[in-house]
Amino acid sequence: MKGLKIKKLDLLILRSFIGPFIVTFFVTLFVLVMQFFWLYMDELIGKGLGTWMIIQLLFYMSTTMVPLALPLGILLASIMTFGDMGENFELVAIKSGGISLLRFMRPLLVFIIFISGFAFVFNNNVIPYCNLKALSLLYDLRNSKPAFNIRAGQFNRDIDNFSIRVGEKDKDGRTIRNVIIYDHSSGGTNDNVVLAKEGEMLSTPDKHYMIFRLKDGWRYQEVTDNGKGSVSYQQYRMHFKKWDKVFDLSAFKVNRTNEDLFKDAYQMMDVQQLGERIDSFKKYENHLASNVGIYLGPSNIVLGNKADRRTLDSVLKITPANKLSYKKSFIECLPDDMKGRVAEAAANYARNGKGLLDISSNDRELQYTNYLQFMVEWHRKFTLSFACILLFLIGAPLGAIIRKGGLGMPLVIAVGFFVVFHIISVTGEKLSKAGSVPSWIGMWMATAMLLPIAFFLINRARNDAQIFNRDWYLKRWESIKFFFTRKKIA
Repeated sequence: MKGLKIKKLDLLILRSFIGPFIVTFFVTLFVLVMQFFWLYMDELIGKGLGTWMIIQLLFYMSTTMVPLALPLGILLASIMTFGDMGENFELVAIKSGGISLLRFMRPLLVFIIFISGFAFVFNNNVIPYCNLKALSLLYDLRNSKPAFNIRAGQFNRDIDNFSIRVGEKDKDGRTIRNVIIYDHSSGGTNDNVVLAKEGEMLSTPDKHYMIFRLKDGWRYQEVTDNGKGSVSYQQYRMHFKKWDKVFDLSAFKVNRTNEDLFKDAYQMMDVQQLGERIDSFKKYENHLASNVGIYLGPSNIVLGNKADRRTLDSVLKITPANKLSYKKSFIECLPDDMKGRVAEAAANYARNGKGLLDISSNDRELQYTNYLQFMVEWHRKFTLSFACILLFLIGAPLGAIIRKGGLGMPLVIAVGFFVVFHIISVTGEKLSKAGSVPSWIGMWMATAMLLPIAFFLINRARNDAQIFNRDWYLKRWESIKFFFTRKKIA
């Protein structure tokens, strides 16, 4: 019977946790996605994005936010679950039955470990693909032109080489009046003007062209004639009852960039691909010195003439006769007819060698920067998954200590701990990318700093500590006041 009771208890805690976890996860994910849109709202509004494109961007960005929303959802759900049980005295009843807090946490810990494994697989396989789709789509949207929008009483210059003004625009969005169109395609200044009393704005079914169907208007055009050494200007005026002016709107459409251009970014790689790039850099480092030696090899030959080389060999060979001369300068040991050539050749090779070393140094610096980014991303695949377990180990004992359910105190404490965790993680990541600390130290810094706190909270929760009980602090304060008052009387 005892084993059956424990199994029922496991189901109880799992059912109590899964509901709040699903709710908090999706609420957190929604907040993170909205934060993203607030960040890029100014760049996306007015682009005339279609419904399908917005859905795509929402889906891909939501997916990329999952690794960040999952730990926060687990932390908040664990505090709410254990806090609600503590508030309803369910934890007291369970402990009175001889079941420890660690045994009570065990089914949830197994479930969280499973979630962490799923998070790693998701982070390693799904996130790179979604990053590729989301970041490439965001890049295209940010670089696209705003939607073509005609407003009454204002000049519109969105279309290249055209300035369009509509005096009045009816509520149907199509009928326009008092239309002025300046055509600057010839490179002149207002040498081609169209005036019309009224008209209609129509777009083709594929949205590639906008047609202004104008009525009762005039066309004014100036033509420059460069003939027989003289310049003459001619002006034409044409009246029309009905005339269609077609504008090309293809520039306003979102042109998708080839996604292959983004595939080499570290955000679009899984653990295996990141490992290959890291190994490639290590091989590059091992061969860097020999490659530089190969580059500078030709600089070791000062002169190519055999006779000159024999002369240099004899000079370079230290003998009692030239030993004293080397204390002054090597150039003084050379014959007079060689000094100028040797100095000029040495200067040229020194400049060439410096240029080659500068190129190698800049290339090595670029490669090292990419290497640090690959290392940070490689560790991120694991740290974000382990963060689920870490924040559960913090949230569960915290809930048992504060003994408050709902979204009040648990939400405040969960957000506080997550902000601390996120700040430490971001700081460690920046230090790692700057090369100030090794990547494994920077990326695991938050875990190393918060894991002892998790063990401390578990220990305090096992001993029924009252860290967040106001009455406990009031009693301690009264005891301190009584102590000092008694000392004063004495």
